[in-house]
Amino acid sequence: MRCRVKICGVTTPEDAVMAAEAGADAIGLVFHPPSRRCVTVDQAARIVASLPPMVTAVGLFLDADAERVRDVISQVALDLLQFHGSETPGFCERFGHRYLKAIGMAGGDPWAVARDHPQAAGLLLDGHPPGAAGGSGEAFDWGQPLPGSHRIIVAGGLRVDNVAQAVQTIRPWGVDCSSGVESSPGIKDRRLVAAFIEEVHRVQRYSGD
Repeated sequence: MRCRVKICGVTTPEDAVMAAEAGADAIGLVFHPPSRRCVTVDQAARIVASLPPMVTAVGLFLDADAERVRDVISQVALDLLQFHGSETPGFCERFGHRYLKAIGMAGGDPWAVARDHPQAAGLLLDGHPPGAAGGSGEAFDWGQPLPGSHRIIVAGGLRVDNVAQAVQTIRPWGVDCSSGVESSPGIKDRRLVAAFIEEVHRVQRYSGD
């Protein structure tokens, strides 16, 4: 199975196109104002409009109200929603979009969230504590048992020098990287993006996947 790559926290059309040309399957747009990678609706619309075909645009929200989510999706052509807070299944399912549910793996019972979201298109496992914001750059224990009923996307602390280990250990549906391929918050480094994606492809070629 081919491991997909999502580059998250994209803030400019130029970085979106660069990531796509390097082989990214998806790009992530942050709609959480406290984040240094947050984009406005106008910025996001321009970024999505710049994408080549067959690249998925994902919108990230953290405990936003329904009006905020609806406002964004009415103006930005998002393919997937990604919820990072304490959103209920009913909330996540009300917008007519497929969604990813992020799970903070640092403490608590992460699989309670998985059990509560059977309709999620996938689970994004991040290194932050349950209920906290992602983007901490912290990895979680990749060796712990993982649920087999969802497509797993691994995030949190991924870099060029460790993504191969994550892919080999978990064999996830996809990996998600933000700060690990940046020159500064929200600004992607072309060399790091290309090296990260190539490392995912390399380890799969080597393992025969």
